Amino acid sequence: MIKTFNEAFHFVLENKVCTVFGSKKSPYPSLWDNTGLSEKKPKEGGWNPKVVAVWDWKTRIPQTYPDQVFYGKVQGGDAVLMEMQHFRDVHYPDAFQPVSELDPLSQEVYELIRLEPACTGPLRKRAIAKLSCTKSRFDTALKKLQVSLNIVRSNNPKLKNDFWLPMREVHLDIVQG
Repeated sequence: MIKTFNEAFHFVLENKVCTVFGSKKSPYPSLWDNTGLSEKKPKEGGWNPKVVAVWDWKTRIPQTYPDQVFYGKVQGGDAVLMEMQHFRDVHYPDAFQPVSELDPLSQEVYELIRLEPACTGPLRKRAIAKLSCTKSRFDTALKKLQVSLNIVRSNNPKLKNDFWLPMREVHLDIVQG
């Protein structure tokens, strides 16, 4: 059972793809299901040690090892950590869908990100105001852009919230490959 950051990192590399939190529909193992930390809530409140660790690892592993681990979403919407060579050789060629093939709202949200990358909250506010969409429709469009590999979360450790960038700004070599 995983108990440390280093063990979690090696779990991702060994499995090539793992979901962050468990999913009954997913064919991939999950960090959550393989983490052996307490799920007991602390007396002082807040998240239990298992939630704290897995939440930290999903962000910190790709920030620490950006050339070795990719964070994104797969078909069905599960958040995954993926070994970079697997992402490059298998997942990207199989899962990429040009933004032009997505629905109009996803295309418009992509343009907002392309012109002015932003964190989810400010981006959502801008999209709702400019595109007259609901929070739910925006969230669906953002998920579609992640699954289709048109956008990616920044790995900048200075950013505390999800900050969205066009995939080509982060992985141009893969996009052009």
